[in-house]
Amino acid sequence: MVVDVVMPKMGESIMEGTILEWYKKVGDSIEKDETLLEIGTDKVDSEIPSPASGTISEILANPNDIVDIGKVIAKIDTAGSDIQEQKTEVKEPKSAKDKEVAIPSKSMPSTEKKVQKTQKNIIVKMSDNTNSAILTPAVMKIASQQGVRLSELELIDGTGANGRVTKKDLQNYINTKTDSDFKPIKKSVTKPVSLPSIQGGKKIQIDHMRKMISEHMRYSLDTSAHVYIMNEVDMTNIVQYVDEKEESFFAEERFKLTYTPFIILATVNALKDTPEMNSSIDGDSIIYHNSINIGVAVSVDGGLMVPSIFNCDEKNLLGISRDLNAMVDRTRKKSISPDELQGSTFTISNFGVFDATIGTPIINQPNVGILGAGAIKKQPIVIERDNSDIIAIRSMMMLSLGFDHRLIDGAGGAIFIAKVKENLENMDFKDLLYCLN
Repeated sequence: MVVDVVMPKMGESIMEGTILEWYKKVGDSIEKDETLLEIGTDKVDSEIPSPASGTISEILANPNDIVDIGKVIAKIDTAGSDIQEQKTEVKEPKSAKDKEVAIPSKSMPSTEKKVQKTQKNIIVKMSDNTNSAILTPAVMKIASQQGVRLSELELIDGTGANGRVTKKDLQNYINTKTDSDFKPIKKSVTKPVSLPSIQGGKKIQIDHMRKMISEHMRYSLDTSAHVYIMNEVDMTNIVQYVDEKEESFFAEERFKLTYTPFIILATVNALKDTPEMNSSIDGDSIIYHNSINIGVAVSVDGGLMVPSIFNCDEKNLLGISRDLNAMVDRTRKKSISPDELQGSTFTISNFGVFDATIGTPIINQPNVGILGAGAIKKQPIVIERDNSDIIAIRSMMMLSLGFDHRLIDGAGGAIFIAKVKENLENMDFKDLLYCLN
């Protein structure tokens, strides 16, 4: 019997995938759940397991082919296997809700929520002459390539779920317009550079992940008016707290206590006081998000991913630490769900783990802000004690805040980063990790 392998659905908004690599060739034998191929989307690269045991009889899509969801991409001859169905969909990669983290069974209050709650965001119109549209990255990419402006997209009646504008809707709109109707959006273009004097070297094809990163970064720079503000933070108290608790924390949780959860917690509390930083711009509207979902930049082989920790406003430090550790582990094992790689309302990039002092990260669309955290380093600092100035050795960290000047003014950015600084320097450690002695 022959089993059809079809392109799996990789997320709610994902309608197609790119074949990156086949791990088997025609004639190879394969076991059920053994890795068959790797698929890439504009969100994530995922290893896909075989739906059945048998022999690969046909491969119908080549590397770099873009294939619609549900289309047959391979066939497996299951002769000798007890297979009941002729068509089997490839398993989706495990998502966060499928994979739980082992937590010691102790009597303690719940620190986290397993399922992302449905957001009922507040939408504020900046003017009343346009309709708000739901736009996917794929639609935005085509619109950018075809010179269709955001104001035009908002006028398209979407036929997708909840009024979402689909690629077909956009293509129909493009087909009804004449060439003279389009005014291409002026974008930065990297010009080819001739290097005749350089000897040797080699030229390789850019891989799928790097292409996606390149497109997203360029799109963000073309979309948001990036502005940066920096501030210095005294992390001495947090460093001392981590040093004091790291052994008992590891014994309890089986992973290390790091500084990133403290930065996330301080940022979340600052976002509660500054809702405009926890918002998005949608055409002529501002969407104020009810939940605080923090995207965290995670370095992986060959690039960078930004998965989200959902509902951080409902978690304490312990819950954030557990979610962060599990999320980073799934990301680096390529088992992260595409749905976890979207939905952030604010992003944090902790490049300090690579000993970088300061940086200017690019905003993760559709966020309006991103916080960069540098390395914590001991420095001589002038502090006031008993009405006198003294020089002390303190553990200092540089914060950099990138924000969208279309919505956030300089004063708003300065107030926000000052709140994050205050929250870090004056963090209340009482009951922060209540399960530890």
